[in-house]
Amino acid sequence: MRDRSIWRCQQCGFASPKPGTCPDCKRAAGELVALVEERVAPPPAARRAALAQSRPRPLRDIAMERSDRIRTGIGELDRVLGGGVVPGSLVLIGGDPGIGKSTLLLQTARALAATAPPVLYVSAEESAAQVKLRAERLGIGGDGLLLWAENDLAQVQAELDSVKPRALVIDSIQTVFLPELESAPGSVAQVRECGARLMTLAKGRDMAAFLVGHVTKEGALAGPRVLEHLVDTVLYFEGEQHHAYRVLRAVKNRFGSTNEIGVFQMADRGLVEVKNPSGFFLAERPKDAPGSVIVAGLEGTRPLLLELQALVAPASFGTPRRTVLGADYNRVCLLLAVLEKRAGVPLASQDVFVNVAGGGRVVEPAADLGVVVAAASSYMDRPVRGDVVVVGEVGLTGEVRAVTGLMARLSEAAQLGFSEAVVPQSNLIDGPRLPLQAHGVATVQAALDALLG
Repeated sequence: MRDRSIWRCQQCGFASPKPGTCPDCKRAAGELVALVEERVAPPPAARRAALAQSRPRPLRDIAMERSDRIRTGIGELDRVLGGGVVPGSLVLIGGDPGIGKSTLLLQTARALAATAPPVLYVSAEESAAQVKLRAERLGIGGDGLLLWAENDLAQVQAELDSVKPRALVIDSIQTVFLPELESAPGSVAQVRECGARLMTLAKGRDMAAFLVGHVTKEGALAGPRVLEHLVDTVLYFEGEQHHAYRVLRAVKNRFGSTNEIGVFQMADRGLVEVKNPSGFFLAERPKDAPGSVIVAGLEGTRPLLLELQALVAPASFGTPRRTVLGADYNRVCLLLAVLEKRAGVPLASQDVFVNVAGGGRVVEPAADLGVVVAAASSYMDRPVRGDVVVVGEVGLTGEVRAVTGLMARLSEAAQLGFSEAVVPQSNLIDGPRLPLQAHGVATVQAALDALLG
């Protein structure tokens, strides 16, 4: 069987069996983008023989291969990964420039070098001296961590035979390349082929591999989407530029839940775990301030208490403003309409500003009741008691719907000193005993009467 060729667009990944130009892409000057030839080699004879021997089998006859996870020693990272690093897994970490991806992986490499040496850290963007400077600032040393400034993936693959690492870090996948491909590093062909090569190496050597990925202006991982389908785990490192906290969120995980988050704080000595995120976000909340409400969110299995702030003021112009930070804009506008229609709070002539204090984010419907109560509290200039937490989803007819994980939410609130909660009435029907006093409400109006009089 001879090699065959395909022609591919280096911008969008369009493939064609014949040479020509891409039907979808154009350059800035209006010129068509020419397709680049790629040779596809046939599988080796050994692989063809193995594929021929593979036959369908009953599900009960499939043997499971169980491998122990490797603890990194970083509790927040282990939580997001599902309990630790799985040998042979391929993990992709993305995030904005300067958010701390390299810092996190350097600390992870140091922790893995202490428990499962050796660890090879390949820096394809920075020189060895630059990485060494960061390591000294973070206080990282040890013999189990090997550093190499190289962007030729073929050279890295050849060196694996002598190093035999149990973990490999590539920083970043957009800057490494395979010399047999004519396209430039970071192109669709290079990113796809390098990712596939690293996946094969990780599975074949039972080696955990971490990849750093660049992101686009929209915040999505740059490069072909096939890279996200190829890897085992996709993590996003998020955070506000002017806040010290960072959130590590899993959007894909073949070995654990995709709803877990890890919270870190950027300090002088690197990233520090935040074991009590709720206390971190509520540390500076004001007392007896109108428009301030505490809501109990749930990120995966982790309860998280956040402060919702609302400011309602008379509109200076004909059209009132709606400004939202840390929450979904469309949902907040929907809740303000429900508040005006079902509870009689006139907001049509009022500017409304909603913010999640501390730079946090809340997207789940369980925070709906907190947004409604915060806006009403600011308009009436009546504060909500500081020891009350609010939970509930709000419907368009003004009803308060049940939420999941109420016990975990209220247990977190009780540990932080809260004594009372306003929750959906349907959550209290034949439910277990709650860790604090709960007041059930069925409508938005009932919640406002209970909290604001």
